[in-house]
Amino acid sequence: MTKFLEILISLTRFNKKLIMIISDSFLIILVLLLSFSLRLGYFYWPEPVLLVLILSAPLVAIPCFYVFGLYRSITRYIGSNAIQSICQAVTFYALIWGLLGYMASYEGIPRSVILINWMLCIIIIISSRVFARWMLESNSNINNNKKNIIIYGAGSIGRELSQALHGSIDFSHVAYVDDNLKIQGSYINNIPIVAFSNISALIKKYNVTDVLLALPNISRKKRQKIYEELSILSVRVKNLPSVVAFTEGKLNLAELFKVDIEDLLGRQQVVPNENLLKTKITDKVVMVTGAGGSIGSEIARQVIFLKPKILILLEYSESSLYQIDQELSNLGFLDIEVVAMLGSVTSRARIEAICQYYNVQTIYHAAAFKHVPLVEFNQSEGILNNVFGTMMTAEAAIASNVETFVLISTDKAVRPTNTMGATKRIAELVLQGLSKNSNRTIFTMVRFGNVLDSSGSVIPLFRKQIKKGGPVTVTDERIVRYFMTITEAVELVIQAGAMGKGGEVFVLDMGDPVKIIDLAKKMIQLSGLRVSDNKNPNGDIEIQYTGLRPGEKLYEELLVGENVSKTQNKLIMRAEEEMIDWEDLEPILTKLKEASIKSDQKQIRKILIELVPEFNPQSPIMDHLHQN
Repeated sequence: MTKFLEILISLTRFNKKLIMIISDSFLIILVLLLSFSLRLGYFYWPEPVLLVLILSAPLVAIPCFYVFGLYRSITRYIGSNAIQSICQAVTFYALIWGLLGYMASYEGIPRSVILINWMLCIIIIISSRVFARWMLESNSNINNNKKNIIIYGAGSIGRELSQALHGSIDFSHVAYVDDNLKIQGSYINNIPIVAFSNISALIKKYNVTDVLLALPNISRKKRQKIYEELSILSVRVKNLPSVVAFTEGKLNLAELFKVDIEDLLGRQQVVPNENLLKTKITDKVVMVTGAGGSIGSEIARQVIFLKPKILILLEYSESSLYQIDQELSNLGFLDIEVVAMLGSVTSRARIEAICQYYNVQTIYHAAAFKHVPLVEFNQSEGILNNVFGTMMTAEAAIASNVETFVLISTDKAVRPTNTMGATKRIAELVLQGLSKNSNRTIFTMVRFGNVLDSSGSVIPLFRKQIKKGGPVTVTDERIVRYFMTITEAVELVIQAGAMGKGGEVFVLDMGDPVKIIDLAKKMIQLSGLRVSDNKNPNGDIEIQYTGLRPGEKLYEELLVGENVSKTQNKLIMRAEEEMIDWEDLEPILTKLKEASIKSDQKQIRKILIELVPEFNPQSPIMDHLHQN
């Protein structure tokens, strides 16, 4: 029997539905025959005409059952909502079948048979599902390798989750934890509700492996506090992604995901200003450069939902452009023209032709080489792309009467210790210089720190290392970074761009800096593992220090000076910083471009320091192919 049930569970969803339909068809016919027999007081076998009507009953019932969702419910997770749907579906079927019987003018159908058929059908269909659920649960209880879990939150969401776990072959729910004093000490379906102070003892007693959070409405700050308290208990922490996702089998237990790192950081997101979001985008032609990158692609995603007239995606990488173009083009319900353009920002002619052909009004310039060690090792290309790519795009924007140009900058541009940071600071100077000579195009720069899960972030690296069993690599125990989600960063970039009057540098409030070592430890602990170190040599994951990479700083900064002012959004500051007039800047840029084309590394380093006096390079000249 167990083998049979295992085979049944392993069937595809289509085959399971087919079995249910066949089973229901048989039961519907049987119930009708039983209804006549009960009404007449003896076993009744119908005449041929009535037999045809009875045998055709599934043709009425199955479509009704399908419409009311009886075949969308997973039997192991059937609940009160599914029972309600069964009652509605059977009622609808019984009425239609009875009506068809009268329309067929067959006089052999007593009216009470319709009522008996309705009552019996509800009982039998519900009983069949309850019996199937019982059989599947009995089989699941044979598994002695279940993981014991605790649900944090005994509210309606926690109870729905517990009901789903009741039929799981992988998990066993042993206790609730809840902060409500009124319900602590009571039981739900024989499962105790305890205070958080008892969770450590429960974990040891039941060998708990996972704590599932069923707290959808608490603040991120409260959630962070819970994570910190659980991180020392060596359990995996998982979050419930939707409010009632387990009802009627809409969510599989495997779809629970581990704690969001943004929740771990505890950063509260501020609701964006809708007017600022729309000002430079809605009904305008918008171009995003570097549209295939982490930031560029997120800008494109948010822009398209703000309903531009046309969205132009400019990207040098063919594969990256294809991916973002496919993603956005499949949003057909928005009915917005998306134009995918291959091209480099270093080609002014290409950019200018695109801007003039489509009458581009807003440009978000996200194209840049951003990986510090790579740019440090390839300075010439980094400068040509980051500095002169920005200049070419900006000059093309001026020539094409583009209204708004927003540069995506970085905190590494502030007192840079690496070539990448220096190039981004010079890109800011270029736009500030051009801004004074531009009567139409408004140039704005937005500076911020690291974004979570971007291509260069430590977060995906740590996840990958933890999954492999370690070690987790951190460059230095003292290193700290600012973090923000990509979504929030882009929302703020768009809002800052809408506030620009020309030449400003906007700085995003990144919150408190985070120690990378603390982040690594929390990610290890909340994965249910222990850090292996001198204090705990039997731990699971070792943290190794690899040393600062070429050009890497211990601490990042966001402001060159101290002259800042507030804006309409409390997370966006306006920085007033020194700039270089274009007449003075242009000849130095000409020398820098010549040196970069020739790969004259010593001359490049000299000019970078001249343009950015705060530049304090931490690594030797590293472009080994072209040493002069």
